[in-house]
Amino acid sequence: MHLDINNIQELLKEKDLKVTPQRIGVLEAIYSLRNHPTAEQIIDFIHKKHPSIAIGTVYKTLETFVKYGVVNKVMTEGGVMRYDGILKHHHHLHSEDSNEIRDYINEELDEILKAYFEKNAIEGYQVNSITLHISGKSIH
Repeated sequence: MHLDINNIQELLKEKDLKVTPQRIGVLEAIYSLRNHPTAEQIIDFIHKKHPSIAIGTVYKTLETFVKYGVVNKVMTEGGVMRYDGILKHHHHLHSEDSNEIRDYINEELDEILKAYFEKNAIEGYQVNSITLHISGKSIH
């Protein structure tokens, strides 16, 4: 998914966030890099265009985006935190050989999981959403 500057500004306004060059830069990085980038990859991307943006600002911006639902955090098997700009409900396929994360959208699977947890409630716990993280290897 690619957002242009106007879409990014609208997204920030929808979330009641002030539109700043730093926030625009972070979102441009996330959407340009696509494959669920790490904070370090986002920082590298931003510093090519905006070398004066502080690393701390990028981390604070990412945390703000997670808090306000602009992006989601995704943890890989190795404990690496990555950022996902796609907000539509989806699952993740983690390739163990390349460490790539791909989005996996399957509404039938969503319905099966929802029905399963409605039938088999976890005692003392309210399930709000279910996202699978599926690990494996690419087969060519």
